[in-house]
This record gives sequence, structure tokens and C-alpha cells, in this order.
Amino acid sequence: MAVVSPASTAKAELVAAGVENLREFGYEPVVMPHALSHGPLYYAGTAEERVADLHAAFADKSIDGVICTRGGWGSAELLPLLDRALICANPKVFVGYSDHTTLHAWFWNECRLPTVYGPMVAADWSRKDGVDLRTWRAVVEGEGEWSVGAEEDMYAVREGKVEGRLLGGCLAMLQAALGTPWALKIDEPCVLFLEDIGVKPYQWDRMIQHLRYAGLLDQVRGIVLGDMSSNVEPKEMALLESACLHALQGFNGPIAMGLRCGHVQRGNCSMPLGSWVTMDGGVLRQ
Repeated sequence: MAVVSPASTAKAELVAAGVENLREFGYEPVVMPHALSHGPLYYAGTAEERVADLHAAFADKSIDGVICTRGGWGSAELLPLLDRALICANPKVFVGYSDHTTLHAWFWNECRLPTVYGPMVAADWSRKDGVDLRTWRAVVEGEGEWSVGAEEDMYAVREGKVEGRLLGGCLAMLQAALGTPWALKIDEPCVLFLEDIGVKPYQWDRMIQHLRYAGLLDQVRGIVLGDMSSNVEPKEMALLESACLHALQGFNGPIAMGLRCGHVQRGNCSMPLGSWVTMDGGVLRQ
């Protein structure tokens, strides 16, 4: 599995710890040439260097998957440089979250490539409790059926049963892409997953409304919001939930919250973006 840094610089010691845990789990991590680069600025190398690592990872027939070290900022710079023909001809597992929402959207828009919104090397695999192994095995290795629900801290805010293509990611990145050629394209029934970090209730309200006004929710049948503990203190949780519901006025589908995926403190769940799923209140199944 290739280890890449498409965005910000990762701490070498955390990458080393994550690589060691991946090895113990049975993988053979290949740290790409610029995965530990520092600069310019906060980037892990220039845009050309970072995209070269991605292209090399996809082109290498001996590599089965690509996993990011961390997020931060920088993946959007790579979008004009990505080689669509190369990636479409060499489909493989891609794992990351946060800033890499832009890459997930590109892979889906351009290649219809399913990807994994899930634990990264430095951010999650470096910690013994950083990865939810059941959902990882189901999504990445095809071991068992994939589902999430109460055990993954997900609960229904509004009941209902729908089906659709699972898409989404980091709210701020999805919103930032609106008006660009690389905005996520939703052209069929969809279950939309949204999560973020350090976003206040009024900002959730504003950004979700922006998605709605831009038409991104027109095909959305159900919405799953992530674990909000990295956004607000427990005393503000009710306000945040109310703010999200306010932003979703007129949306009649099921809504769930709390899913432990993305910017979380433990047991980061893996989400099979691009898969067809069923949402039944607070349960999501592939």
C-alpha cells in the first residue's frame, strides 16, 4: 500500500508509527518519495511533487492501494494536474479524509472510482485505538458486510428509509468546491455524509444552506452527519443539532448524526464512498 501526502506535511514519527502498525496488520507500506517532504510553506512538497507520488502509486502494478498520511490543506492544488487516463486505467483503493474530500470527489466525478473515507497513516494508524478495524476490513479487504449504526455512535434525528449512492466528506471542502469545475457531481439518488472539525453551529448552518442553495442536495435522499465532538463542547451539541436541522428546512429525508468517521478521537470508521447503500434511520448498510 503506497503512503502519500497530497496535502500538508506530516510528522515523521507519526508516519513511522502508522507504517509499523500497518505492517503488524499485514500490509507492506511503501512510503512514496515526497510523503515526508517539508515545504514549501505547510505543503508536503510542491504540487508537482505531490501529484507525481500519486501518479506513481496508481501506475505501479505491485501496489494495491493508496493511503494518505494526513490532511491539512493542499489536495485542491493537484486537481488540474491529475492524469485521468492513468488513474482510470489503474483503479485501486484510495484512503483519506478531511482535505482529501477534493480527491474523493475528483475520483468519483472523473473516473467513477469508489474510494474509502477513512483512517490515515499519521492521523489514525499511528494510534492503537485510532482505527475501527471491523469497518476497515469490510471496506478495504471485503471481509464481512459493511454497516454502521449505534455501535459506531450513529443515531437517528429523523426516521425514514431510503437508498442511494454514498457520497460526501468534509463539509468545508465540499462547500469550497462549489462554483469550480471540481465540485462534487450528484446525478443520481444519494445518501450524503458530512463531517468536519472546529466548525461552530452557525457555520454548519451557513455551509449546509450554501450546499442546498447551490443545488447539491437536489438528488440527496438521506443525510448522515458525523461525530460532532471535534466541533463543539457537549453543552453546545443541542444547538449544533438544531442549527443543522434549521439549514435542512424543506429536506424530507432521514437524518442521522454522530457517526464516528473522519475527525474523531478514536476508532475512525471507514466509509465506502461510491457504493450503493440503504439508510434506515440510524443505520447505514452497503
